[in-house]
Amino acid sequence: MTPDDFNLIRGILKKRSGLVLGDDKAYLLESRLMPVARKHGMKTLDDVIAAVRSASTEALLVDITEAMTTNESFFFRDNKPFDLFRDNVLPRLIESRASQRGFRIWCAAASSGQEPYSLSIILKEAERKLAGWKTEVVGTDISKEILDRAREGKYSQFEVQRGLPIQFLVKYFDKQGEHWTIKPDIGSMVVFKELNLLGNLAQLGKFDVVFCRNVLIYFDQPTKKEVLEKIAGLMPADGVLFLGGAETVLGITDKFEPVPGQRGIYKLTGK
Repeated sequence: MTPDDFNLIRGILKKRSGLVLGDDKAYLLESRLMPVARKHGMKTLDDVIAAVRSASTEALLVDITEAMTTNESFFFRDNKPFDLFRDNVLPRLIESRASQRGFRIWCAAASSGQEPYSLSIILKEAERKLAGWKTEVVGTDISKEILDRAREGKYSQFEVQRGLPIQFLVKYFDKQGEHWTIKPDIGSMVVFKELNLLGNLAQLGKFDVVFCRNVLIYFDQPTKKEVLEKIAGLMPADGVLFLGGAETVLGITDKFEPVPGQRGIYKLTGK
């Protein structure tokens, strides 16, 4: 692949998804795009590049974007954010939303569904305190294919072993052959929607808690600012934002500030 070819694909990804592909990520193209080539009846990556240059179809561009933006996910990833949600954020929500008896959570870039299902398990564990409440977990992603898989809620033995406590596996999943499928009462707690973070987020409505973890690291500074400020517009004054361990709002936007003593959690500044 020539530098011009790489820059062509890089430009498509930036325009369509906000993803900034670094020079050191050229090696990903072959592993991620060869399945796209086969799907479209092509034999090599050069065939894909030629098709993009000549008369690229929307279907091909969608498949290229989805292939390059689909990221790995696993249950209760990094543990700490989920502990903070369960022990700090959820009790505050139960207290502050007592009159309306409901709240909404958004998982941006939900991938194959492990993050929103992890949150649903936490809510299910607290169902006595939430009896009669209306809670909703919304998981969004740019990839139609990965969302279909998330809705199915079926995971391999390897996937459920990564972060999912054995007691939750037995309690909230059914064994089906070599796979585990999320039980309907957990699956029904999550709504999955196709969404590009560069698009119109207002269509989602308001959210009390937003998980946007390990997403901003793929964007440049102006795109990070744009996405964060659109997220801020969806949240009430006491809303809470969770970012990944390597992410921050500092130096990017003044709409959020860190919550003291709770690493990775941010609150609105009111600006």
